[in-house]
Amino acid sequence: MSNSQNTMNVVKGVAGGMLAGMALGYAGKKMLDEKPKMKKKANKVVGAFGQILDTASYMLK
Repeated sequence: MSNSQNTMNVVKGVAGGMLAGMALGYAGKKMLDEKPKMKKKANKVVGAFGQILDTASYMLK
């Protein structure tokens, strides 16, 4: 496989990930605006996920 083909595959993957992220972000924002209780729960989940990432990065050092 040539180097330019590998680069294109990476670019396609990044673009696909960005599109999926934007779609999920839009749907999530719409849902949080409609249900304020869910916003509080989402903040807790984000905090917990941040702690998991911190722990994982510490373990990999």
